[in-house]
Amino acid sequence: MHGNSQRDDNNARAQTPARDPFVPGSMVVVTLGNPRDKFWGMILSLAPEGVSLSGIELASFEDLVVMVKDGEPFTPAVVFFPMHRIERVELDLPDGSLPSLSQRFSTKTGLRPAETLGSRLPGSTSTIDREESAARAALPKKESA
Repeated sequence: MHGNSQRDDNNARAQTPARDPFVPGSMVVVTLGNPRDKFWGMILSLAPEGVSLSGIELASFEDLVVMVKDGEPFTPAVVFFPMHRIERVELDLPDGSLPSLSQRFSTKTGLRPAETLGSRLPGSTSTIDREESAARAALPKKESA
C-alpha cells in the first residue's frame, strides 16, 4: 500500500507544474547595493552571474509615465546587474489595496508595461510593433511623379 501512496504523490507532482515566477518577461523591482538603487523593469534573463533587465531607475517612474502618455519617444535602459550587487528581486505585485507599478503604468498610459518595454528592444516583434507595421502597410501608397 505504501508503494501506491508514493506513486500517487509522484503523479500529483507531475500534474502540478513547477512555478518559477522569475522568468523572462516578468515585471520586477530590483534593489541594488553598493551604491544603493532600485530598478523597475522586465526580466530579459536571470542567471547565476546576475540579471538582465529592460527598464528604468525607480526614481524615474513618474517621468516615464508622463513621457509615454504624451507620446514622446523613450528608450528603456537594457542593463545587467551582477549578483554581488543584488540585494533583492521582487515581483511587481500589488500590496493589499496599493496597485503594483505595472498596474499604475497601465492605468495611466493604457499600455502593458512588459510589451512597452519589450517593444523598444532591438529586433523586437512585439504586438505593438506588428500593429504599427500593419497600420503603415494599410496607408495608401504615394505615387511618384
